[in-house]
Amino acid sequence: MGFFSRLLNRPGSHAEKTTGWFERAADDLDAAGREFSELSDSELTEAAGEVFASGSQQQTLIRYCALAREAGKRVLDERAYDTQLRGLVGLLQGSIVQMATGEGKTLVGALAAAGYALQGRRVHVVSVNDYLAVRDRNWMKPLFDLLGVKSASISGAQADDERRGAYRAEVVYASVTEVGFDVLRDRFVTEDADQRVPERDVVIVDEADSVLIDEARVPLVLAGSASVQDTDTAIAALVSRLSPDTDFEVSADRHAVSLTDAGVDRVEDELDVELFKEDSETLAAVNLALHARALVKRDVDYLVVDGRVKLISSSRGRVAELQRWPDGLQAAVEAKESLDATDSGEILDQMTVEELIHGYETVCGMTGTALAVGDDLREFYGLEIVPIDTHLPVIRSDEPDRLFTYQESKERAIVEEVVDNHARRRPVLIGTSSVAESESLAERLTERGIDVAVLNAKDDSREAEIIAKAGAPGAVTVSTQMAGRGTDIRLADDDVAEAGGLLVIGAGRYPSSRLDDQLRGRAGRQGDPGTSVFFTSLEDELVTRVPEIQRFVSEGDETGLIESKRALGLVEHAQRIAEGQNTALHRDTWRFNELMAKQRELVLERRAEIRKADEPVEQLRKELGDRADEIAQEHSEELLDSVLREVMLFHLDARWVDHLAFLNDLREGIHLRTFAREKPHEAFNTESIRVFSSFWSDVIDDSTATIKEATITEEGIDLESHGLKRPSSTWTYLTTENAFGSDIENIVKKVRR
Repeated sequence: MGFFSRLLNRPGSHAEKTTGWFERAADDLDAAGREFSELSDSELTEAAGEVFASGSQQQTLIRYCALAREAGKRVLDERAYDTQLRGLVGLLQGSIVQMATGEGKTLVGALAAAGYALQGRRVHVVSVNDYLAVRDRNWMKPLFDLLGVKSASISGAQADDERRGAYRAEVVYASVTEVGFDVLRDRFVTEDADQRVPERDVVIVDEADSVLIDEARVPLVLAGSASVQDTDTAIAALVSRLSPDTDFEVSADRHAVSLTDAGVDRVEDELDVELFKEDSETLAAVNLALHARALVKRDVDYLVVDGRVKLISSSRGRVAELQRWPDGLQAAVEAKESLDATDSGEILDQMTVEELIHGYETVCGMTGTALAVGDDLREFYGLEIVPIDTHLPVIRSDEPDRLFTYQESKERAIVEEVVDNHARRRPVLIGTSSVAESESLAERLTERGIDVAVLNAKDDSREAEIIAKAGAPGAVTVSTQMAGRGTDIRLADDDVAEAGGLLVIGAGRYPSSRLDDQLRGRAGRQGDPGTSVFFTSLEDELVTRVPEIQRFVSEGDETGLIESKRALGLVEHAQRIAEGQNTALHRDTWRFNELMAKQRELVLERRAEIRKADEPVEQLRKELGDRADEIAQEHSEELLDSVLREVMLFHLDARWVDHLAFLNDLREGIHLRTFAREKPHEAFNTESIRVFSSFWSDVIDDSTATIKEATITEEGIDLESHGLKRPSSTWTYLTTENAFGSDIENIVKKVRR
């Protein structure tokens, strides 16, 4: 990074200040390396325990890097490159490290985790799924053992006891959602022995941009008291008969849909209602069904598997396990597909991925594409980026985009490109944005006699095997989003390299340039030859965000190819619009969730006080007056104390559930405050603070009423006999965030007309 980058404070501009000194310490690194190479394994383990005990920060980092390199060489046969060691230093200094695909991030992350652990810290290494968490920990276990660090991994299949034991390790590998769900489950423990997750200290985030930016808004939910959500099949049937453009309109950005005046008249006539008067619930149901029909697409946004709707992760192109839509949209999509409604339930607690990450004392991470979201990482997490050069120069050729008139002409051109390269035994990887497109291309290629390996949300069971073979001579692989696949594509032999290496074809630009770069980065790893090129059409959903580009349809040649530089510039403009919208949504979501997160923190602090401190007990005892003395005299002070704490915990938890329901309802309709010319965020905060101000006094009042009327025995209090029952079962899931903000705004516009 140059002088002007530093002057403008661009992401990554201060990396030289953070880690630049390390390159000038080569002699000290080599000297320490020679020292550690002469030690036995047991002596090396002992040295690891002492490496951070004394010396300046730079001295201890140099010595640890040398020791870590020696350890990796001995047990993994992987001697870390100087570039990897610089990445290690960046992580140990609390930065996001940008390292290209194939540059060894897994080893760097493990060395950083061990480095923190050797300083007495507890470390969570979080990834995007269970498979990577378990695989990486098992792969790196010999390294941790040699360094004297206890390690473990968490997966969804583990029982609670096994999970608690795993969290006691110094380094724990887990998916970010598993950690989040366990934090939520811990929300309701009453005994220390039941606690799953110890205090969160250090988190190292793999695929940091995916977790911290793409999935930051995803709410993790703990639910209970299962019930089946009712859905009006008559409304779903009616909406399925509505005509696009005549009865409803979809916004240019395809984020919102609303009834036209004609559509309102038709719905009101057929249902015999007045939507914008007393039938607001019907209006909400119609808009849900309309959203499900017009904006949520099968084989793009979701699959139907064994009679169930399975959401597809937009950032990873695979099934989003345990994820469901909020606000009745799940039921609306199920009605659209004529499926039975699945269980819903009362939300007991929830938190976003961003809130989870903010709960750690130290945050750092690794990814191949951090600079593109550097401003977001700085704004939302206060994190800086350390870009790391590749070990060998990148010689991949990134060709200009090829723009076509229609989806059909684009797919034909992709097939011809694949056929031509397949004949030369060159491996090809095609990245698509949807399951439907991946299957369409695979079918076309199969018809041309080409054997195709398909990796998408419908079947990712052979993911590692398919990706590992994608560099074989003549291999053709079609895959949805490559982020988080976790397996390098290695060229099979010199013949493949002589044929040009891996050819990566993007079947259309993604909504983020980072996702494009992640796909490109699959070619040209570790100095290999390779090529990348993107094929785009005027019908691609991303491109339709810029309506003016449609005028270039007349400039297509006989194959549909458009060679206008102006048109290609508009494709990039469409991508920048999408990126800007994503950042705005992130900022909007955090503004709503920030206050909720602070209130949740206050409630958890009060909950801890109920369990451990005397002040809440004394306050409730004072409110009870003679009744408290009666219980103490009839039984004991110890039993009184236990009863007071148990009752307060119940009412605090119940009050929080009620408050969450209030906040979710408030947010769903907050845009209607624009009628009164109020700003939605300010109105939300004002109303939330007003209701929350009585939170603790309500808990005390409810607890007082319960104990005054309760029967207390030598066993204490039987809450269930007094109608105070906790959910008999709980489960966790993820939701999508803020699906209807634009819809509500459209409703407001409709009413104003």
